[in-house]
Amino acid sequence: MGQSGSGKSTLFALSGMDELTSGSVKFGSTELSALSENALADIRRTKMGFVFQQPTMLRNLNLLDNIILPAANEGKRDTEKSQKAKALMKRTGIEELENRDITEVSGGQLQRASICRALMNAPEILFADEPTGALNSKSAEEIMGLLVDINKEGTAILLVTHDAKVAARAGRVLFMKDGNIVSELTLQKFSGRDIEARGERTAGMAVVGI
Repeated sequence: MGQSGSGKSTLFALSGMDELTSGSVKFGSTELSALSENALADIRRTKMGFVFQQPTMLRNLNLLDNIILPAANEGKRDTEKSQKAKALMKRTGIEELENRDITEVSGGQLQRASICRALMNAPEILFADEPTGALNSKSAEEIMGLLVDINKEGTAILLVTHDAKVAARAGRVLFMKDGNIVSELTLQKFSGRDIEARGERTAGMAVVGI
């Protein structure tokens, strides 16, 4: 969490997307800064998933093919990948939209498709940059519910947000200012009815931390 310009999105350099000016990043036992661009791209494709505030998809592909794309072999759809994509779409409640163009679905449905695409290669970590920022409150709550379930199943999630209610769903919140982590809040697991109170607690810490 942090104000605009605090360095939240820049922290995604952890994924190897940006060249470091100093320091190092290890993914497991692998030093990312020592890898070639092709090797970095392979790690991002096979071991990392990405969800952004504005879903980025190809207009010439339907929703299903956009989801399959990261896992496609030489750009070709195969039965196994197609079945996995359809299973992810069913899980996220968009199974009836597989043949729709990306311009024929709502923002919430498109973000669900983005999550499906990010999960196609069973990533070890999911990077989510303001994934609910462009959604209405109902869609945002549904997306966060999906992400919480994904996390419970063993996928680590690094999520950037300025929304206290979104941060309240996390187990650990890091507050950033001017490119530095300035404070931290570890949240115990609450039941659904405590989310609002937990959000107020997180918002209070955000004022102190920022």
